[in-house]
Amino acid sequence: MGLTLTEKIIKAHIVDGEMVKGTEIGLRIDQTLTQDATGTMAYLQFEAMGVDRVKTERSVAYIDHNTLQSGFENADDHRFIGSVAKKHGIWFSRPGNGICHQVHLERFGKPGKTLIGSDSHTPTGGGIGMLAMGAGGLDVAVAMGGGAYYITMPKVVRINLTGKLNDWVSAKDVILEVLRQLSVKGGVGKVMEYTGEGVKSLSVPERATITNMGAELGATTSIFPSDETTLQFLKAQGREEDYVPLSADPDAVYDEEVNIDLGKLVPLAACPHSPDNVKSVEEIGKIKIDQVCIGSCTNSSLQDMRKVAHILKGKTVHPDVSLAIAPGSKQVFNQIAEDGTLAILIAAGARILESACGPCIGMGQSPNSKGVSLRTFNRNFLGRSGTKDAEIYLVSPETAAASALTGVFTDPRTCGDMPPYVMPEKFIINDNMVVPPATPEEAPSVEILRGPNIKPFPVNKPLAESIESGVTLKVGDNITTDHIMPAGAKILPLRSNIPAISEYCFTVCDETFPKRAKEAGTSIIVGGVNYGQGSSREHAALAPLYLGVKAIICKSFARIHRQNLINNGILPLEFVNEADYDKVEQGDQLVIANIRNIVENGGQIIVEDKTKGFSFEVKCELSERGKGMMLAGGLLNFTKANG
Repeated sequence: MGLTLTEKIIKAHIVDGEMVKGTEIGLRIDQTLTQDATGTMAYLQFEAMGVDRVKTERSVAYIDHNTLQSGFENADDHRFIGSVAKKHGIWFSRPGNGICHQVHLERFGKPGKTLIGSDSHTPTGGGIGMLAMGAGGLDVAVAMGGGAYYITMPKVVRINLTGKLNDWVSAKDVILEVLRQLSVKGGVGKVMEYTGEGVKSLSVPERATITNMGAELGATTSIFPSDETTLQFLKAQGREEDYVPLSADPDAVYDEEVNIDLGKLVPLAACPHSPDNVKSVEEIGKIKIDQVCIGSCTNSSLQDMRKVAHILKGKTVHPDVSLAIAPGSKQVFNQIAEDGTLAILIAAGARILESACGPCIGMGQSPNSKGVSLRTFNRNFLGRSGTKDAEIYLVSPETAAASALTGVFTDPRTCGDMPPYVMPEKFIINDNMVVPPATPEEAPSVEILRGPNIKPFPVNKPLAESIESGVTLKVGDNITTDHIMPAGAKILPLRSNIPAISEYCFTVCDETFPKRAKEAGTSIIVGGVNYGQGSSREHAALAPLYLGVKAIICKSFARIHRQNLINNGILPLEFVNEADYDKVEQGDQLVIANIRNIVENGGQIIVEDKTKGFSFEVKCELSERGKGMMLAGGLLNFTKANG
């Protein structure tokens, strides 16, 4: 029986466990990446491990999230990350060099390699044939120190692409169709592996758009084969030597299969406030819009910029619309400046932003109150844009550009003939904004530069014998990490200061939560299905930890967030009978007796609701390693105790 591409890469990297679906495996990690919103904490954790130099083939620290410098905090964090990178063997991508996933695809990604990053959209690397996964910062720190990265051996879903996209239908529409079919929780515990004749018609940037937004499925990752198209892209990047042909065996066996005829797709949009709330642009109709934002790690490639320019050329953005465009990397910015694309965008009235995440994470360009904003981004969670009552739609660059001209939602198929896109034979290559690390001989003399906003991160204590706490918050289904720990220009600069950022924890749901949690001392939170979906930000575990949260009881968890809870010693408990969720209310006092012994030795976990006078069963499925981490009070304590 043949192997899938996913299984081939796992087989080549497995260092612990066996390739049995549903069991825990440890993988050797070749590359890591961090970004500045999560990187500061990851490097503080790396320092705490006492490792002098990273042990990966390549680790890169990017500055792309907190680039709006309205105070000293972001600048201090950038300086800290740069000094840590120089000292510990990490390459440093300076502010202005571009978005981590776009730059990594262009300059560092290699087919067949493993990559983890402290950003949930690290699966972008799957567009070039990498097994690339988002992870918490502590997991990345451990991998940089030479430790394995542990995941549950995933199921592999074959997404069979046939046909070819019609004019003005794009890769963004492909992943929106997958989300429409499978939902934001349809990929949990799975890898999406793209196969079929339709793959050949998609460029590497288009493939990367699809794998990037596979994160919204809750998938472990997504991956495309490495083929002649991959070779062409690497040649154009001057990296032909990194090419390795990779594909699934002809007789590979998949756990599930989804078939998509590219020729039948139409322009789509994800409607507020979820990436899987997908309708056709035609179905949505010509609703008035206020803003268009083009960019992000999903849609900021040279190919995207040129298609947008073709639509805007010789025209002017509608007077009621603000159009902002952010090229994804310095390479893209250089290229569009030299070939005239940038001039077209400026002439049409676009506001050109720096090569950074920007509006995607609420870092500027927030819409007007109750505004309708079309964005080529990957998430449209409530409040993520910085305007809580805004209506955010996720669309392709083609739909975004066409709509910017008309002032209403517009099907790009009305734009006439689409010119063929031909990838450059050679991209502009200039890595002068990537700083190499100091040599091992120079490293001891490098000073780590710490600003006053950088505070120690909270470290949990070993698991208590029993837990008795009140339910300080009850939330519903599909709670995102943006609900738990919001992003945005006001909050992101506090990412290296857990005491300060904890004041915003869950304020999207309940502005009184931080105050009540501190007054309570210890807390239990109750949630619904797919709790913790979205970003890999471990701050969504660190801030609750700081506020005294001991356990989360919910119907089900998103993968990365569940691991972040375990990494920080917070119990991830799931209702055995989901109907019990309806019985428990905020304010109830709960007792989880003998929990340490049960985690260590097994047994039934019973939660007593002292307020209501009833009990219910929960489960906590942990590997042997996971049990050790939970008993120790988290991964850092466990790593120290076990060498």
